[in-house]
Amino acid sequence: MEAGKKLGGRYKIVRHIGSGGMANVYLGHDLILDRPVAIKVLRFDFRNNTDALRRFQREALSATQLIHPNIVGVYDVDEEDELQYIVMEFIDGTDLKKYIDIQGRVLPEKAIHIMHQVLSAVALAHKNRIIHRDIKPQNILIDNQDRIKITDFGIAVALSETSITQTNTLLGSVHYLSPEQARVRKYRRALKMLS
Repeated sequence: MEAGKKLGGRYKIVRHIGSGGMANVYLGHDLILDRPVAIKVLRFDFRNNTDALRRFQREALSATQLIHPNIVGVYDVDEEDELQYIVMEFIDGTDLKKYIDIQGRVLPEKAIHIMHQVLSAVALAHKNRIIHRDIKPQNILIDNQDRIKITDFGIAVALSETSITQTNTLLGSVHYLSPEQARVRKYRRALKMLS
């Protein structure tokens, strides 16, 4: 999207700030509240992909249910000219992966400070029966005051009293799968090759 484009007559695109598997993220300006915002826009090539649309909508729904100082706030969700977008709190900082790449080894006190905030956010999500399912350094933002914000609830699942575990489905980032999930994935691949 071009700088200067307006979404919903309210959010002005300033510049591109990141990309993920299904979406692009832009720094925007909320013209009504006069504040910076992050605008996550579903990539155009996913507009007819029902799974991607469902995941994008799930992210918006999950995040709007969670008000916590360590979870990125969602301000608005809308669609315009076949573009699905989520307007979120803008975090002036970086993700934890880049932070560690730049800072190097993190001192134990700093690691505890970071993990305390991450666990506080995850605890609230779990209390609200929402499981993130993709906690990784790239989904943990850290601002210039060392405040942590968890983002990207795209594959989160909301648990209900009748929830069941889907044993044939693996979601998440391969590099951050638990050993149990990786083992299951390896066995499934082997069984598939034998059949």
